[in-house]
Amino acid sequence: MKLFIDSANVNEVKDAASWGVISGVTTNPSLALKAGKPYKDSVLEIARLVDGPISVEGVAMKAGEIVAEAKEISSWHKNFVVKVAMGEEGIKAVRELSSKGVKTNVTLVFSVNQALLAALAGASFVSPFIGRLDDNGQDGMQLIRDIMLCYKNYGLEKRTSVIVASVRHPLHVIDAAKAGAPISTVPYGVLRQMFKHSLTDAGIKKFLEDHAALEALHKK
Repeated sequence: MKLFIDSANVNEVKDAASWGVISGVTTNPSLALKAGKPYKDSVLEIARLVDGPISVEGVAMKAGEIVAEAKEISSWHKNFVVKVAMGEEGIKAVRELSSKGVKTNVTLVFSVNQALLAALAGASFVSPFIGRLDDNGQDGMQLIRDIMLCYKNYGLEKRTSVIVASVRHPLHVIDAAKAGAPISTVPYGVLRQMFKHSLTDAGIKKFLEDHAALEALHKK
């Protein structure tokens, strides 16, 4: 499974990229607002840090406007993937953009039906938001399992990659991997949590203590 970072904060992306485990980035204007920089400036700077798919979100809502905006965004950088919100207008736009070779990521997906429509329209990626489902008393990870099953039944996973989105904690990443999802996009804070385990910390502390004790012994 590939890991993307879900952030528009250049410093977060730079740090995560230094670990050598990040294959792509997902962004949106809300994340850019938190970062406090113009959206285009942020994503272009991010493109210099990560050589992989970078999902950039537009704001148009009508099919023709979505297509025009997507063409503009995709012209900014070769790795840019255009985020398109699920809906009739969005799916129309995805179909046209797919025929023109523009990569798309259909977002705000909350059902298998929506994921199937995105794949049939030719989306490059589809992003089910599992955390938001969990927040509403539903099983977000079951949606991932169901999408992966349906995609594999018809070979749809060969053209549309599932990005597990709205990840809240490290267990989401584990469950996504167990479900066979090809990508999880993970907030910076959750990525850092993935390094942690109390036994690792205890082991390092013990090694350092023993090393110090050994050094002291040899100095006597």
